[in-house]
Amino acid sequence: MADLLGSILSSMEKPPTVGDQESRRKAREQAARLKKMEEEEKRKKAEFRKKMEKEVSDFIQDSSQQKRKYKPMGKIERSILHDVAEVAGLTSFSFGEDDESRYVMLFKKEFAPSDEELEAYRKGEEWDPLLAEQRRKLKEKAALEEASSAQTEKSQACPNSNYRDKYSHLIGTSAAKDAAHTLEANRSYGCVPVANKRDTRSIEEAMNEIRAKKRQRREDDTAAQSSSS
Repeated sequence: MADLLGSILSSMEKPPTVGDQESRRKAREQAARLKKMEEEEKRKKAEFRKKMEKEVSDFIQDSSQQKRKYKPMGKIERSILHDVAEVAGLTSFSFGEDDESRYVMLFKKEFAPSDEELEAYRKGEEWDPLLAEQRRKLKEKAALEEASSAQTEKSQACPNSNYRDKYSHLIGTSAAKDAAHTLEANRSYGCVPVANKRDTRSIEEAMNEIRAKKRQRREDDTAAQSSSS
């Protein structure tokens, strides 16, 4: 009987010591503090959201404003502001190199920023529409000048001389056409025909020969008309 009673007493939980009671008390206090901090954080978030909703509403109703820039804020605050802006139908962006300097900008849908404007904010620059327009015009001018220069270089590399126009006042349109046909470029050998590379005559000599042939044709036509009549 005594052994049975001793076994029962030894299996029973021992009463907590002073040290155990202190640990449990500290654990309860810590849990209470954490709960209070969570409730306080929740309350602050709700207040901040309510404040942002009021500011966003005022921004939308103000027709004189196209965008609004906020001061740098924490990640949680930025997240709340982005959410409020999205619900309100606005466009929002965050800019800044590090977390401490990052800020939010809101844009009305009808005044959404261009890629150039966003790039300026990402670089930490202020957006100047007039300066941006000047830069755009300079880029267009430079592109046109570059294209014109390339076209000029291409024309100079293989000029298309119009012998018909150049010598028409000397030998007539028909003879000039014959000369131009004779001097037509051969694509397989560049701008100068192969036959002309072997022809040592000058331009004037070629023109004289063409004029002589033309004169001979007229004389032949006249003799043919005389014999027929």
